[in-house]
Order: sequence, then structure tokens, then C-alpha cells
Amino acid sequence: MKADSQNVTDYPNSNTIFMVWKLNEDPKLKDIFQQLCALVLNLNNSVFNRFPDSRASCVMGIGYEAWKKLELPKPLPKELVNYEEIKGEKHTAVATPGDLHFHLRADNKSVIFDMAIEISKLLSPFAESILEVHGFKYWDARSILGFVDGTENPHGDDRDYFAKIGDEDLNYKGGSYLFVQKYLHNMDAWKGLSTDEQEKVIGRSKENDIEMSDDVKPSNSHIALANIEGENGEELKIVRDNMPFGNPSTNEFGTYFIAYASTFSTVRKMLTNMFIGNPVGNYDRILDFSTAVTGSLFFVPTRNMLDEFSG
Repeated sequence: MKADSQNVTDYPNSNTIFMVWKLNEDPKLKDIFQQLCALVLNLNNSVFNRFPDSRASCVMGIGYEAWKKLELPKPLPKELVNYEEIKGEKHTAVATPGDLHFHLRADNKSVIFDMAIEISKLLSPFAESILEVHGFKYWDARSILGFVDGTENPHGDDRDYFAKIGDEDLNYKGGSYLFVQKYLHNMDAWKGLSTDEQEKVIGRSKENDIEMSDDVKPSNSHIALANIEGENGEELKIVRDNMPFGNPSTNEFGTYFIAYASTFSTVRKMLTNMFIGNPVGNYDRILDFSTAVTGSLFFVPTRNMLDEFSG
């Protein structure tokens, strides 16, 4: 049977809700999970039929501990592990708990709002909501920092290649590793920089989103360290769907970093470059202004697997 992936390669949308849940110990948990898988499939089918032009979807990821607790298939996906923090000399890519992750997208926020209500209604008696972030498209796909986000995202067939597992793990072909981090921005410090200084931190022009040439771009710029290559110089990419969020009255502004990848080792290599540095100590300068307060790894099974899990 052909692997029917969840919507991991959809392009970023105008409105997003991210939710992370921690499962309680409950004898009914496996039954509830069956209902949850059926609900996720139903939500996607329903919004596609009702609002075919809304680009709406619900993607569910499952964490390592949840996979074991729910007694899902073994062996597990090859790189599904308990994510461990990556600690540099100054900054840390922290590790935080999470059993289930939901990524809800739509042009119309009403659609994902109702999706979130249905998921929460089912899960609330059996799980704890530990994170909910409402993201939105900011101008022309910019982060709150003012720079375009996601320029290096792959396009076309490359999105499938870099986001979905291939023949290297046939048991989970079409699935995807999902890594997420919630970053909070120090906007006062960031605004204290001139535009020229900000551009050197990012490695791109602020207005036109043009990457600096290699002889000008600082080695500790975000672009220099977040773009990685394999041992033979091949490109290693992920599919990002980052979204900004913010609460002006509380001065909380940030970016929800979300990556879908065919292998988690690609994400780990990128994080190591950013937080430890390449070479060691030459960390990503953006981390002086953006702090990772969460970090969790999940696996996104195919729709076929969700259908099997639903009983």
C-alpha cells in the first residue's frame, strides 16, 4: 500500500495553532488514542470537503514516551528518541516533555479554532495541555524580528525528499520526524541594533531578503550556521513552517520553530552548529536575542498508520 503522508509538506498558512499535550496514566488511554486518530482523519477529510480552498489541515505527531505508553508498533522509527538538550558555552537548546503535538493550519482561523476545540474536548479528561501557541502570518512571511523567515525552504519534489522518510526505513516510509521549539525574542535588545548590525546577525538584507556573499557574511550569522551540508558536501535541508506569535500587552514576542525532516540527525546537526558553534564557540548570534524555552521531538505517522491505530 502506498504511504499516504499527513500534510507535512503543505506551505505555511495565514493562521496556525500549535498544541502540545502530556498523557496521563489512565486505563482508557488506548481507547481514547484510537478515537483521537479517527478524529484527526475526520477533521482533515471534513475541512477538505467543506473548505477546499482554505488550505486547512491537522497534523499529529507522537513522542517517544507516548509511543511506548500506547504500545504502538515495534521497532520504533529509527530516530525517534527522547530528545536531549544541546548545551553550548552560552546558549542551550533545551529539552522539554511532550507526548502529542498538533499542528493546525488554515487561511481562516475559525477552522483551526474549531479543530482545536474538538481535539481538546476529547483529550482534556485524559491529558494535560502543556503548550498552546497561536501563530499568524506577519506581513510577507516575516518573523517579529522583521526578516523574512523560511527563504531556504525546499520547493517542489524536494519538499517530499527532505521531509518524508524514504526506503531507508520501510516500516515508516512516508512518515516524518517533527522537531519544535518555542523561541522568545528580546525585542528591546534587538531594536537596539542598527539595521546593518541586524543584517549581520541574520546574514541577509532586511528589506529585500538577499543573502550576503560569503566574503561579507559573518561566520556566526544565522544563515551561515543554520544551512548545513553532509560529509560529501550534499545539501541537508528540512521543511520549516515557522510562525510568529506575540502578546503586545505583556511584551512577549517570539517564533515557533517547527521542522519536518526525513531524518532527525539533520535537525540535530543544525542545532549543534547553532548552539555549540562551528567551530566550537562560534555560535549563532541570533541566540543572543532569541531564547529557546522548549524543545521536543515527535514522529508523524502516515494517514494509513493513523487508520490502523484507530482500530
